[in-house]
Amino acid sequence: MAPRTGLSRSALIALRDCLLLNPDERVLILTDPTCHRIGMALLTAARKIGAYAVYTEMPAMERNGQEPPPALAELMKGFPAVVAATSKSLTHTDARREACRAGARVATMPGILEETMIRCLAADYYAIAERTERVTRLLNDGHRVRVTTAAGTDLSFSIEGVNAISSTGLIHQPGAFGNLPSGESYMRPLEGTAAGVVVVDGSMAGVGNLLAMGETIQIAVNGGIATTITGREAARKLDGLLRAVGPDAYTVAEFGVGTNDAARIIGNILEDEKVMGTIHIAFGNNVSMGGMVNVPIHLDGIIQSPTVELDGRLLMDNGRLLLD
Repeated sequence: MAPRTGLSRSALIALRDCLLLNPDERVLILTDPTCHRIGMALLTAARKIGAYAVYTEMPAMERNGQEPPPALAELMKGFPAVVAATSKSLTHTDARREACRAGARVATMPGILEETMIRCLAADYYAIAERTERVTRLLNDGHRVRVTTAAGTDLSFSIEGVNAISSTGLIHQPGAFGNLPSGESYMRPLEGTAAGVVVVDGSMAGVGNLLAMGETIQIAVNGGIATTITGREAARKLDGLLRAVGPDAYTVAEFGVGTNDAARIIGNILEDEKVMGTIHIAFGNNVSMGGMVNVPIHLDGIIQSPTVELDGRLLMDNGRLLLD
């Protein structure tokens, strides 16, 4: 079955504009059965550009951050451009990190849906990049973050000496990586410093769309670790996912600010964490952000309408970015 017109256009934007794929360049398209149609759209787009494309379909992984088979990890290192449209995220894996160290430009598209690809890849990525870089510069100049919401979040942590990362959607340099669609500035909280309460009220990776479920997840944090997770079915599911990996999975791994004005909360974390007007807190692996917690899980929780203070000054006010 041929890809939809909108999907074909978005696949071309992803490769030509976001990944800067050139004619005669080699690209690895890595996917699984869940994302087969998107993988085929990317393959068609690569051929339209004139690139040499290799299409590989692997079994779906069980969780975000799980390593792919060793043969595929080795294959990724041999291409200057890699696109991973898979049901579970390869972003926070050694395979992705090793491919980037070998010089690959890697675009990850975990859990990508056709509607997300069509809507969000039509956004103005140069405007998103400019907005994202401004947030990153502010975070890099900061020392301490406090996040509060009307729903009950009140979390503080140090970012002293930690570098924020811009995921702009423009993956143009050797060794660069990012999600597609994209639009976030993110960093790890300094290990051991996060304390307070996180109330996830948008969506939760591995769990689903909390808005549709009518649930929230309350997470108590002390010493950079989630100490208790309370709520209803969604909370029990999150706790089970983390417990299955082990104690380090409860680490507060990431703080991110969404900057994509085309993204919407739909229950798909790839899009949800990019929504402008939200922040996300993740648990588990933080190695990709310069941390030391290397576990095979990384789960993001979306928080709506946050107020974010950076060294006592407002970065966000009830979901509104204050960049002027």
